[in-house]
Amino acid sequence: MQWPREAERQRVVWWLVGLFLLLVVGRFALHFVGTFVFGLFVYYGARPIHERVEDAVGHRGAAATLTLLAIVVPGLALLGYVGLVAIRELTIALDPGLLAAVGERSSTPDAVRRLIRDPRGYLTSLDNFGAIREQLTAGLRQLGVLTNGLVHLTLALSMSFFLLRDGDRIDAWFREEIGGDGSVPHAYVSAVDADLQTVYFGNVITVSLVTVLAVVVYNGYNAVVPSAVAIPFPTLLALLTGVATFVPLVVGKLVYVPVTGYLVWLASQDGAGLLWAPLSFLVVAFVFLDLLPQAVLRPIISGRSLHTGLVLFAYVLGAAYFGWYGLFLGPLLVVLAVQFLNVVVPELIHGEPLSPAPSAALGLGHDPEDGVDDAAASDDESAGEEAGDQKAE
Repeated sequence: MQWPREAERQRVVWWLVGLFLLLVVGRFALHFVGTFVFGLFVYYGARPIHERVEDAVGHRGAAATLTLLAIVVPGLALLGYVGLVAIRELTIALDPGLLAAVGERSSTPDAVRRLIRDPRGYLTSLDNFGAIREQLTAGLRQLGVLTNGLVHLTLALSMSFFLLRDGDRIDAWFREEIGGDGSVPHAYVSAVDADLQTVYFGNVITVSLVTVLAVVVYNGYNAVVPSAVAIPFPTLLALLTGVATFVPLVVGKLVYVPVTGYLVWLASQDGAGLLWAPLSFLVVAFVFLDLLPQAVLRPIISGRSLHTGLVLFAYVLGAAYFGWYGLFLGPLLVVLAVQFLNVVVPELIHGEPLSPAPSAALGLGHDPEDGVDDAAASDDESAGEEAGDQKAE
């Protein structure tokens, strides 16, 4: 009679240990929540591409690597382009006399010897030592921010890589240990997974299309207007317009409205009656970079399962409350809540046995049955591939 009590006592102890670990890991995850949700966004945004690459190469690890390279390489190219533009503008903005003075001061043999012999004394003797120190401090601070951002970006990309490569193992573990086909946990997770892919990948498609449109609009504008009212760095500003499309309602306004103001100022300074050029640019940008994404592209691509207004509020309120990572965390929380209402809440309220069937009254989000059918089809396809490999062997 003592053994069951001892076993139950051990189970309680292990539950307490699990709760403690959950609290510790949860606190750790909360500190890096931005990194985790951005990694999820990259994963769901890249998963359809990964599936097609995997069909071509036949290896999950190689497909995950190629997929992320297809994302990282253009990103590095964009950063390099921005850096080159920044360096060029910095050299133009700096006073040539100041650069010459610095060069002369550093090239003097006596100054070099003094600098080697007594660096602190030599720097203190400079007339603008305080300004140099402030600039160095600001530069080091910005370097620290940049390094921290690169670390979090690397972690997010690594997380998405392992999810792409080992997603089937996670799915198999979940089916085996928590709930297989026809269970409530599996129906809930399948519906959440389908909704997240629709929302996140739809956002990636929208941003990509707007970026292409912005490149055409900005460079096309420069091709037809006089150089006096041309847009500086049109390709760079077009890329930034595409990135700004992540934010609903704001979309391209964050870039093309200030650009329009700058062009109006240029037109007023020229005095040749060129005000038509910035006004035409504003109209075209509003139609193709604002109205089209908001009213046509985003509802069609991102809102096929979830209510369009719900997705809109998820992005806006998520970013307003959580900050930059709210753009990715807001939709995640909305999808989790909607599918909980869709799958679990009706039975809980009415005191009925839990069922994987969705609530017909709510009508939001993917039907869990669709996720189950897709998973089963994927399993059948994988089984068929394995059988074919075995037969070939």
